[in-house]
Amino acid sequence: MLNLSNISVTFNEDTPDEKKALQDINLSLNSGDFVTVIGSNGAGKSTLMNIVSGSLKPDIGIVEINGKKVSQLPEYKRSNFIGRVFQDPMAGTAPSMTIEENLAMAYARNKKRKLRIGVTKKRREMFREFLETLHLGLENRLNAKVGLLSGGERQALSLLMATFTEPNILLLDEHTAALDPSRAELITNLTGEVVEKFNLTTLMVTHNMQQALDLGNRLIMMDKGQIIFDVSGKEKQELTIEKLLHEFQRIRGKQMDNDRAVLG
Repeated sequence: MLNLSNISVTFNEDTPDEKKALQDINLSLNSGDFVTVIGSNGAGKSTLMNIVSGSLKPDIGIVEINGKKVSQLPEYKRSNFIGRVFQDPMAGTAPSMTIEENLAMAYARNKKRKLRIGVTKKRREMFREFLETLHLGLENRLNAKVGLLSGGERQALSLLMATFTEPNILLLDEHTAALDPSRAELITNLTGEVVEKFNLTTLMVTHNMQQALDLGNRLIMMDKGQIIFDVSGKEKQELTIEKLLHEFQRIRGKQMDNDRAVLG
């Protein structure tokens, strides 16, 4: 479903501030894979997400989604088949519009554009059914402005908007990092349920090692623009934070220096 071949990205090339953000990345995700991505600050996680979404183009390499080369396809065209939830709960929704208007926009993302009523009675009922799965009572607040929702409610709505059209790829960009612990746990649980329900091919960046261990069938660790560790299946299930830290030290010859990655 997703294939990255020999992807390299360098920022500020040939200047004193030159930084190799990604170095010869090769990564393939099968349909239905749920891959969590961990690494310290500057490891290249966000750059990797931006390469997949199309908000950044690689200097070298090829991006393929569902067998089609999309390396030169702009972000707005890739959004037809990519869903993304950002770290900032404000980023994935339109605050001045109602819940049902936001859902109507998301529902039309991968459909042909034409003049029509945005929210029909049939769609409103469908939206209610989807919102009920969040267990937040939002199905009874369809006409509420999204800007009035809490951060956790907005992030839950963003998750729903990114997934209910069943995109080819779902990108989760530290989507619980800005929430308090109870809301973060809620969104983490919802994530597992939604990805499993729609069997979505998912790439999730997180600083939280425990979250990376709890979710998904595969885990990759990045450092200095490289994938240094890739584990899946039973081997991933048997991992602990201590084992992950040991692997980092074994591969890099030093301790991981990012407490946030360890403590979440």
